Amino acid sequence: MTNLMPAIFFGHGNPMNALLKNAYTEAWRNIGTQMPRPKAILAISAHWYLPATLVTAESAPRTIHDFGGFPPELHRVEYPAPGSPELAKRVQALLAPVAVELDESWGLDHGTWSVLCHVFPQADIPVVQLSIDETQPPDFHYEMGKRLAPLRDEGVLILGSGNLVHNLHTYAWGSHRVEPFDWAVRFEEQARTLLLDGNHAPLIAYEALGRDAMLSVPTPEHYLPLLYVIAARREGEQISFPVEGVDGGSVSMLTIQIG
Repeated sequence: MTNLMPAIFFGHGNPMNALLKNAYTEAWRNIGTQMPRPKAILAISAHWYLPATLVTAESAPRTIHDFGGFPPELHRVEYPAPGSPELAKRVQALLAPVAVELDESWGLDHGTWSVLCHVFPQADIPVVQLSIDETQPPDFHYEMGKRLAPLRDEGVLILGSGNLVHNLHTYAWGSHRVEPFDWAVRFEEQARTLLLDGNHAPLIAYEALGRDAMLSVPTPEHYLPLLYVIAARREGEQISFPVEGVDGGSVSMLTIQIG
């Protein structure tokens, strides 16, 4: 019998985490050693955000360096995980009647590989990415997560990558440590309470949560992957936060694990 795979939302933060050894990346590595080995991974990354629903269908997805202003060694990072056309078609079937296009032009962006290079450093587990349709409201994405939940019974790890709090306008760039903004702390605490209570409705309609939410989620792309993950939770299933911290005052590194 296949183990029920967890579903995990990673706060991926700075792409440089791919090269660093710090509390976040060590915790990511620990997660990979403690969970059952997935047959495959379905990743929903903040960095594939466009007006359509697509799923990568290549057998060998490329490593995308979708950023600028970082040192050359980061651009040389490769994560040569195989793809899975079979999983891509399974995702397509599960999400019907939503039109899902099989895509062979994208690959794995840094929202996916900057985390997976620590969680599964051997890059030997097939990885498929699902895009986030920017034209759709949060409840659409939550419903998509519910439809994808059966993958957990099939040995597939559902992985969301973004940040619960992500406000780069207020981010403190540089090497010095800064205290988290009070609004970031309050919103993260509120979200944790709602998650532990299994109360997803306010998290779906997060814009109604007020000023703290609007400062924490000024644009939705880093938040929406969370909805795919929590939608896959079974009633009464354990939820935990194996990675914590706020980077630069305004980027939450919280990891949220279901199961």
